[in-house]
Amino acid sequence: MKNIVLIGMPASGKSTVGVVLAKVLGMDFLDADLVIQNRENKKLSKIIEEVGVEGFLQVEEEALLSICPNRPTVIATGGSAVYSTKGMEHLKKDALVVYLQVTLEELQKRLEDIKGRGVVVKKGQGVEDIYRERMPLYETFGEYTVSEAGKNVEDIVEEIATFVET
Repeated sequence: MKNIVLIGMPASGKSTVGVVLAKVLGMDFLDADLVIQNRENKKLSKIIEEVGVEGFLQVEEEALLSICPNRPTVIATGGSAVYSTKGMEHLKKDALVVYLQVTLEELQKRLEDIKGRGVVVKKGQGVEDIYRERMPLYETFGEYTVSEAGKNVEDIVEEIATFVET
């Protein structure tokens, strides 16, 4: 079985879905944001604060390139992982990339504290700005898209598991 890489906006549920999906499919689970935090020994928001957006994206790319699972693994990426073509191509080599698609309206509800979550946001950008900027990237890298509209975690996991197992 191939790895499964989950991409999508911050707060789209990549980590939550990933843990459950890994259990259902009998795979390992890896959260790329935690890889970054462990490598840097700091919270994401602190890294962004210290090195800025561009510096963080470099740190993130290095972390993505370091991910080489020995067993089939569900990998939840950070929302900004798609800014790194190199990192995404590396993860994609032996994986199915699943895009968890959330509506802008739902995202605005979930991302009230955008800075506190360690979200990569350029100066002057808001939720709508990053949504419009990243959508084409998610659509480019995603090989399978799951619309989250009207679905709970179990529905999303079931849809991905069914797709993977057929």
